[in-house]
Amino acid sequence: MFVTRRVGREVLLVHRVPEGGGYWHVIAGGVEQGETAVQAAKRELREETGLEAQIEPGVGVTEYVYALTEEPAERRALHDPSVVAVHVECFRVEAPLDWEPTLNAEHDDHRWSSPDEARRVLRWPATATALQRMLSGASTAE
Repeated sequence: MFVTRRVGREVLLVHRVPEGGGYWHVIAGGVEQGETAVQAAKRELREETGLEAQIEPGVGVTEYVYALTEEPAERRALHDPSVVAVHVECFRVEAPLDWEPTLNAEHDDHRWSSPDEARRVLRWPATATALQRMLSGASTAE
């Protein structure tokens, strides 16, 4: 989930606690049994930042796949042993200008970054590429 402000000129980055790897990322999480990707995105956004937002199916969606081996061992253990790749559906939500996240225990810091800075500091290149695609598509539609 890409949380932006100022029509995509600022991107929310959250810092994963050191026990989780200690890296900058965006809001992320898995789809639980019985949820759609949109429902999971709304839940993760609320759990990780406190933001309640409307996310429409198929609006602002970018997808990518990465190898499960890129995840830390404790995250890999959450998946069925037959899973070798993770399919990611990304959504974007525009946060109010005066809003700041209330982080859950998974994160110890946050910052608003320019899209260029966000792409430089995001841990995974696939996430940075998805951010670039998402904002490129958004800027042509707005």
